Amino acid sequence: MAVKKTQLYASLWASCDKLRGGMDSSEYKDYILTLLFMKYVTDKFKNKGAYEDIKVFDKAHDKDPDPEKRTGCSFDDFIALKGKKNIGEGMDKIIARLADENTDLKGVIDIAHFNDEKKLGSGKEMVDKLTDLISIFQRPELDFSRNKAEGDDIIGDAYEYLMRKFATESGKSKGQFYTPAEVSRILANVVGISRCTDTSATVCDPACGSGSLLIRAIDAAPFPIMGYGQEKESTTAGLAKMNAVLHRKAEITIKSGNTFSNPQYLDKSDNSVLERFDYIVANPPFSMKNWRDGIAGKEYGRFEGYGDTPPEKNGDYAWLMHILKALKSDGKAAVILPHGVLFRGNAEATIRVCSHKGIDNKCENR
Repeated sequence: MAVKKTQLYASLWASCDKLRGGMDSSEYKDYILTLLFMKYVTDKFKNKGAYEDIKVFDKAHDKDPDPEKRTGCSFDDFIALKGKKNIGEGMDKIIARLADENTDLKGVIDIAHFNDEKKLGSGKEMVDKLTDLISIFQRPELDFSRNKAEGDDIIGDAYEYLMRKFATESGKSKGQFYTPAEVSRILANVVGISRCTDTSATVCDPACGSGSLLIRAIDAAPFPIMGYGQEKESTTAGLAKMNAVLHRKAEITIKSGNTFSNPQYLDKSDNSVLERFDYIVANPPFSMKNWRDGIAGKEYGRFEGYGDTPPEKNGDYAWLMHILKALKSDGKAAVILPHGVLFRGNAEATIRVCSHKGIDNKCENR
């Protein structure tokens, strides 16, 4: 039986209510999505051995010869801490153990700290708050053991829900982090990844947000292919990695950093050249300002041969140029940009004209 979104959202909102007062609402997601992730991977992978996408076990399955040092890394170990005065410290240790057992989760699952008195209160206040939070995710309607995430982007939907609720207070748009499933499927179809015949093909999203678009693109391929994503915000990059695990695609590589000033995918034999991919899908932030910050000396040839460079206060064409430079000569890309890219004048008009001429080899680089 699949988890109903209405029930999931109700639980998330109840969790938010428990966190009010100690932190900014934009920080709720770090705690709530960590709990959601712990619950999901426990229901799916607990005690199933090292051959699953992620190793999760409870304290009873810890093989440490010293019983006092045995620590589990499952949601069930959270449950055992309910009502105990060291609950916050204990939860952080459980999460740290999960990261130790699954090194790809270091810096991903351990961002939120449950022993933070400034955010969660001290003494009995912390005990009661964390006990209630754990109880919310124990609800029988949030049993993920028989639910598959492939049909619905559970963590992406959850994140989108939270961002919609707190967009005003966080000062960011939810679209910065999440591409709806319907849009993701369209881009995957447009790029033609379903017709791929090369088992070594690669797909990249240079502005991957929560990873939903990248995951959908990989799902559309007729066989498993390698996926690579980059996201500027480290916490959102962590979300993308969690999202990949939830979709049983733990092999997806997600890196954090500014795509313009610090591109993470460089040619393995020449780090002055961008790595090239067979497919690129992207839904980058529209009309990004100050995109040139920090790129001096790090252009990687992305903006050469177009007659001009994108305006500093509008990065739409900068994203397009980066994508073109990161494509193989026979690669394909699908990218969402605002319709203004078709009509704006000045530098962007020059770039458009030069791009069209490039088809006839009249420009240095198309």
